[in-house]
Parts: sequence; structure tokens; C-alpha cells
Amino acid sequence: MSKKEIKHPDKEVDTGAYSAGLEIDGWVYVSGQGPLDLKTGAVIRGTIEEETRTTLENVEKILNAGGCTLSDVVKCTVHLADINDFDRYNQAYLAYFGDHRPLPTRTTVQSGLTLGIKVEIDCVAKKQN
Repeated sequence: MSKKEIKHPDKEVDTGAYSAGLEIDGWVYVSGQGPLDLKTGAVIRGTIEEETRTTLENVEKILNAGGCTLSDVVKCTVHLADINDFDRYNQAYLAYFGDHRPLPTRTTVQSGLTLGIKVEIDCVAKKQN
């Protein structure tokens, strides 16, 4: 097994002790992403819809850097600061994944999130041969 690090193409600041993504045998693992400006490290605050879009844009950039697209995603794990935001988050999530059928499997839970963010998303994708 060989591991290849995948970097976020816009990341210029240290945001923690982790790889943004890893490729292992054609599988791409994307670490939990939030609504961050990775040039400055600042949180991009907004509604749950806005934070979900920003988060998924960060996820998508890492997927693309690893040779994948949203269509290649097989599993997402989503952490919401407030589970009562689920319906609104779900609509923003669907705006990204709605054209990529079948939809990935997904787990969504309420979690204590850092920096006051409303959402964090990680995923697993399989590169197409």
C-alpha cells in the first residue's frame, strides 16, 4: 500500500496536524473541511447554506487535486453544530450532489465544532480507471 498526500490547491496557512487528503490504491480520503478561507485561515461565516457551500467548495478542490470529482464520492460524513439546521443544510448539499446519482452514502450528526463553524464535511471517493 502506498499513500500519496493530496494538498488543497489554495491552502497557504497551517490549519492543523493532518493531510487535506490522501490517495491510497485509487481511493481518495478527504479530511474534514469547514467554511475556511485557506489563504488566510479565517472562518467564512454565514448561514448554514452559505457555510455548506463554502465547505463543499473546499472538499471539491481537494477531490479535484486528487483526480476525482463529486461523481466519484461514495461516502460523506457531516457534522452540524445544530441538527435543527438539517433541512436547510440538506438543500445546499443537494445543490452540489443532486446531479451526481446515485447520491453518496452519508452520515450526518450533531457535533461540537471548533471556531464557531456550523458544518464540517469529510468524504471518501474512488478514482475512475
